Amino acid sequence: MSNFVAYIGFETTCRMIDVNTFQDKTAAYYTLGCKLNFAETSTIGKMLEAHGIRKARPGEKADVCVINTCSVTELADKKCRQTIRRIARQHPQAFIVVTGCYAQLKPDEIAHIPDVDLVLGAEQKLDILQYLGDLHKQESGHVVTTPTRDIRKFSPSCSRGDRTRYFLKVQDGCDYFCTYCTIPFARGRSRSGTIEQLTAQAREVAAAGGKEIVITGVNIGDFGKQTGETFLDLIKSLDQVEGIAHYRISSIEPNLLTDEIIAFVAASKRFAPHFHIPLQSGSDTVLKLMHRHYDTALFAHKIETIRRLLPDAFIGVDLITGVRGETEKLFEESRRFVEGLDISQLHVFTYSERPGTQALKIEPVVPIPERHERCRRMLEISERKLHDFYSRFQGSTRPVLFEQPRKGAPMHGFTDNYIRVEMPYRKEWVNTCRPVRLGDFNTAGDALIATEI
Repeated sequence: MSNFVAYIGFETTCRMIDVNTFQDKTAAYYTLGCKLNFAETSTIGKMLEAHGIRKARPGEKADVCVINTCSVTELADKKCRQTIRRIARQHPQAFIVVTGCYAQLKPDEIAHIPDVDLVLGAEQKLDILQYLGDLHKQESGHVVTTPTRDIRKFSPSCSRGDRTRYFLKVQDGCDYFCTYCTIPFARGRSRSGTIEQLTAQAREVAAAGGKEIVITGVNIGDFGKQTGETFLDLIKSLDQVEGIAHYRISSIEPNLLTDEIIAFVAASKRFAPHFHIPLQSGSDTVLKLMHRHYDTALFAHKIETIRRLLPDAFIGVDLITGVRGETEKLFEESRRFVEGLDISQLHVFTYSERPGTQALKIEPVVPIPERHERCRRMLEISERKLHDFYSRFQGSTRPVLFEQPRKGAPMHGFTDNYIRVEMPYRKEWVNTCRPVRLGDFNTAGDALIATEI
């Protein structure tokens, strides 16, 4: 039977199911990949909970397992397969649902993994209820997907209730089609919510006691193409929501991070001095091979503008090492450019060939061991820059939003400019923003010890 026929039959069955079937059932959730996935998984969890499916307790066997996948690299695909098999062993009788980018790109591959019952594509993941049926195990996985070209719907998502920090999805999909990337094929074309809709969600977060919101999406700077609104309009509206201590802007393309946005963040009431900007390569030649929408001159200008207006800002930067066409000379060009940037940290990824991408036509191919070596060298730069950034603020006073620690672990949180801090546990400080003095590095060297002022 074709997947299409199976889908029609399965969907018809779902429509006939009484939601009372879900009462007193339990669900476990597993998220791989980006912050956007975390927001969507949280939304799925709240939907199921509203229909009687509570979250399984630690160690409890779940009736439903929802796995939200990533497919950004070959390694990500491998981790997804491993996770699915591990979850099936841990919850042997559970109805297993797999969704996310890997599910959209390779649904049939997932459907043939033993114990998978349902595979949902990008368009269906937040309509999960109508596809659950009676939760009885299936002989084989049913596939319900929409061709990527037909994905049109924007589904609002916001992580709620499970942490101090919330993730607000404002945009989905991407129109850029960089040569190395599968995301446009996994998530479809760029689309977004409305300012009114998203501001209302931020108010809900504030009313629920949330103190920090990370604004997330696939290409958030592209916000509002369909509505005539802009990302600057959005953050201006969000800044007016009372009760939120910090907003953080997640990854935003340098060509879409306008000087006006930077200036607004510098003058705003609630936006943290924190930017995450994908560079991917410090070589203009490689950037052209990637089909990126900027050059190193523009990127350097953005860093300089941030440092001029927000000298204390944390600036994280994405890099990919070993892409096709990156000769040793071009890598050295990239390394020198990155060394000269006044940034706080690098997030370095080793290039992975992805099926269907235009990068597969580019020569020469960098050997895999060399890709990893280049990654290691860039990570060394990152470690130095992060240590230097933290060191700058030793002895200073900064506001910190404290989080609930794991049992037996020190209390931790992040400053407004994203420095991780530790201090002895104070129950009354959880989910509160407090000024503290930053001291020495902790034993692990990944946080500063904070003291009360």
